[in-house]
Amino acid sequence: MLLTALVFGLLGSFHCVGMCGPIAFLLPVDRNNPVKRVLQVASYHAGRLFTYGTIGLLFGFLGRRLDLFGFQQQISIVIGFLMILVILLPTKLFSRYNGSRFMYKWVGKVKSALGAELKKKTMDSFFTIGFLNGFLPCGLVYMAVFGSVAAGGVLQGGLYMLFFGLGTVPLMTTATYLGNFLNATLKQRVMKVIPVFVVIVGVLFILRGLGLGIPYVSPSEKVAVEQQTASEICH
Repeated sequence: MLLTALVFGLLGSFHCVGMCGPIAFLLPVDRNNPVKRVLQVASYHAGRLFTYGTIGLLFGFLGRRLDLFGFQQQISIVIGFLMILVILLPTKLFSRYNGSRFMYKWVGKVKSALGAELKKKTMDSFFTIGFLNGFLPCGLVYMAVFGSVAAGGVLQGGLYMLFFGLGTVPLMTTATYLGNFLNATLKQRVMKVIPVFVVIVGVLFILRGLGLGIPYVSPSEKVAVEQQTASEICH
């Protein structure tokens, strides 16, 4: 599942460059000092990954609580169906009835804080910019959060979101150095692939929840419990 999170982040980063790219373009990096510039960009990504990892830990904790009540497999199936449903629903219908409007005030405060930090050039400001960037609403991040809930535990949830974030690093770094380098044709082609991949991930979560006894894809409930126990002992 961590591999799917990484690929999800890599594909999703084409969307990220369009949505969060302007933040990467505007980073006040030192254009005259290559070493310092690398450290500044790395600090920015560290802030984003910290936010994603923390969100993953929180929602992984929620998933773990559900697991204690014996609902983990059912949750995996439900989340798989939700992922597929979000893709199949008409965009206009989803945007009309989604619950993101209550977040407008919160998003406004985040953007204001981002604007203030973008005017600074201290090393800690790059981490703060990345940290705040991670809280901006994004449909692909929501899909990754679904995955962290179904990941099976606190650490697994955190790693799922962390790997998702790592997948976005290459393109976002390129955007920092080259600006808006993606042509419209390539972006459109990748954007068509993303819904297909989300459906595939949804199907994988459903299969995982069904416990069909397929190694690595849909382990039986007994094997899943043994793997979860072994993971908890190791950590």
